[in-house]
Amino acid sequence: MRLLMSSFFRNCKFKPLYQSPKLRTFGSLSEDKSLTQSKVYGVVAADPSYVEVCPTWPVGEEPELRASVLRDMCVIPNFITEQEEAVLLAELEPVLKRMRYEFDHWDNAIQGYRETERSQWRPENARVLERVRTAAFDAPDAAHHRDTLPAAHVLDLAAQGYIRPHVDAVRFCGPVIAGLCLLSDAVMRLEHSARPHLAVSALLERRCLYIMRGVARYDMTHCVLGAEHSAWRGARVPRGRRLAVITRQRPLPQHTG
Repeated sequence: MRLLMSSFFRNCKFKPLYQSPKLRTFGSLSEDKSLTQSKVYGVVAADPSYVEVCPTWPVGEEPELRASVLRDMCVIPNFITEQEEAVLLAELEPVLKRMRYEFDHWDNAIQGYRETERSQWRPENARVLERVRTAAFDAPDAAHHRDTLPAAHVLDLAAQGYIRPHVDAVRFCGPVIAGLCLLSDAVMRLEHSARPHLAVSALLERRCLYIMRGVARYDMTHCVLGAEHSAWRGARVPRGRRLAVITRQRPLPQHTG
């Protein structure tokens, strides 16, 4: 499995781990009854309050880019239930427990991980993955719509693990990436590839779905903050072991030649 991740990250663009000032006050947004969510294509729409601009991004700088990133980085809280999470874990844990966490990645881009790919799922979990495809890949602006890779990428990040800023290689995945987050809350940071002070943070609560497309997919690096830097709105976000089940579109034809 080390070869799979090494091949993927070797074709990614990495940046030094960005450390921003802490943000304001952390609260459980999913419990805020004032938040409203609409229905889009039969599923709960993204909640914009889970993505916010970092204080390093001046208000008047690149307003169109700011709007595009906030549009293209989406978080849907509570996308799955506790029971659905448990059933997913019951299928994945027997596979993952036979693997060892890796802490010696070839360029230190990712630390404390193990991974696998899975294309065949139990019926109840296949239905969850179908909901992911409906939410992320049926939107009118999702190029190629349902043309997703046949296998989901399962990335198990240890409690002390982290992923440095990178842009996923276009030769391995297409315009839209969607990840189910299991076991632990986390904070994802997106930074402009050339001007890292233009950054946004996303709170990825346990059992949420995040969707990256457009500007967020191609123009911004993304990373999962390690436990030491995991904070949202001024308060620490405890990081435990985190499992992500990631669905990707096929690479575009012009990127596979």
